[in-house]
Amino acid sequence: MAETTPPADADADDDLVIAGRRYHSRLLTGTGKYADLEETRAATQAAGAQIVTIAIRRSNIGQDPDQPNLLDVLPPERYTILPNTAGCYSADEAVRTLRLARELLDGHSLVKLEVLGDRRTLYPDVVQTLKATEILVRDGFQVMVYCSDDPVLARQYEELGAVAVMPLAAPIGSGLGIQNRWNLLEIIDNAKVPIIVDAGVGTASDAAIAMELGCDGVLMNTAIAGAREPVRMARAMCLAVQAGRDAFLAGRIPRLRHANASSPIDGLIG
Repeated sequence: MAETTPPADADADDDLVIAGRRYHSRLLTGTGKYADLEETRAATQAAGAQIVTIAIRRSNIGQDPDQPNLLDVLPPERYTILPNTAGCYSADEAVRTLRLARELLDGHSLVKLEVLGDRRTLYPDVVQTLKATEILVRDGFQVMVYCSDDPVLARQYEELGAVAVMPLAAPIGSGLGIQNRWNLLEIIDNAKVPIIVDAGVGTASDAAIAMELGCDGVLMNTAIAGAREPVRMARAMCLAVQAGRDAFLAGRIPRLRHANASSPIDGLIG
């Protein structure tokens, strides 16, 4: 697969690595909720995304030859297509969906698993997600798993063989931002696979905070597609993720309870 051109200021030594493949961009984007396929294409390009998620049960990637094909505007030669199981409420349903995706995408094995447990909050079903992860890993899939921000569960997904763990920052599509920094920090500190915030981001500052905490990436859809100007928001999110990553690597100054003058007062003239 041909990778997209990295941003001009990308650090070649700081690529995101998932399942052995390197990516310059740490912003992953969804493909739903846009006005049309052209807006999907333009926003994805503005975001600088190299990995794009596609809801197999809601998008046409060849199942219906008489309908517009999403892959015509987001070709697999340019993007890593990440089939997801949005809308699935059982492990069996999710596994069937991803096996179909593998057939449609000529054996593609990198997938995003989400098994929902509640239609109002769209929170994941822990038991069904664990079951599906185990089945899919055994079946040769490389599983990126959407989950709650529970540090114990995040470790269990990794132990089952997930190639990335994707805790929510807040409920899907809520735009509430990072609601529990402590949980995310615990997950990050104990992980040996990439941790990618998935769900809850509302604006660019939310994405920057996630990256400043040490997350390896951010996945978003509604925050971009639901904006008044999706393409402009996509560009803002691209910059925010880059800025947050640079800030994390640079290391912030400690928080103090008192002033610390930028210019020292010792040795002033006169």
